[in-house]
Amino acid sequence: MSRLVLPALLVLALAGCREKEAPRAVAVRTDGGLTLSLCSFNIRYEGDQDRGWRAWPNRIDRVVRTVRHLDPDVMGVQEALHGQAADLRASLPGYAFHGVGRDDGDRAGEYAAIFYKADRFEPDPQERGTFWLSDFPERAGSRTWGNSVVRCTTWLRLTDRASGRSFYVFNTHFDHRHQGSREQSARLIAERIADRRHADDPVVLLGDFNATEGNPAVEHFIEQGLEDPYRILHQGEKDRRTLHFWSGESDGWAKVDHILVSKGADFHAAGIHLAPSRKEQPSDHYPVWARVSWPAP
Repeated sequence: MSRLVLPALLVLALAGCREKEAPRAVAVRTDGGLTLSLCSFNIRYEGDQDRGWRAWPNRIDRVVRTVRHLDPDVMGVQEALHGQAADLRASLPGYAFHGVGRDDGDRAGEYAAIFYKADRFEPDPQERGTFWLSDFPERAGSRTWGNSVVRCTTWLRLTDRASGRSFYVFNTHFDHRHQGSREQSARLIAERIADRRHADDPVVLLGDFNATEGNPAVEHFIEQGLEDPYRILHQGEKDRRTLHFWSGESDGWAKVDHILVSKGADFHAAGIHLAPSRKEQPSDHYPVWARVSWPAP
């Protein structure tokens, strides 16, 4: 046999071996159920006013450790500037990312971004985007409701590869000063949820609403059929603060960070993740988390 033929045959044999390698294993659920671990996390934008232990370079490891500890399947982050989003993407390689800067629809301004486990979920390329909380929701950077800061919502549809079930995720950050803007924002998001193309798919809404339970902006979602796992599972809890302004305190009612889901879900657990000490805070907000499931349709 020619000496030139042997290397060629060897290459073909190796190529055939590569083609026959088993794909990465994914457990298949035969019951059609969908179980999700969820998290909403305002990571605090990177600014010169935060120095020392509060500066982003000194707390990125605390943010990443917190995310890894909570191990969410899907996470919404708020206040992430482009560099922070890039840091998180590099530090959380198991997650895929969806989001844009709110100021220009590209990289400028804060992101209300969504992270999701890349090996578990398949994104729907036709069902994803960003809309702005204004009278012109498709216009990047628009604001018309009295708020001085641009606000937006990021959304996408994901399919769980294991069960084949699809669901929608919305992540948002409401205005911190203007109540009218918050209420109009809630109405717009509720309308977008109601008008989703796949109306039978479950919905997850994550976000910093800058409003507590009982605020009309929050209650509008409840009136429209969404449910709050934390509120249902912790009805008697008086101390439910998530915005602590770096104090590390957990007393009081200032729960402005929320996870809401469409009806029909079972609530297994929900909580507010506290850090062990003041200087170990990853952000000036505590992340909130929940574990929920929808049975087979």
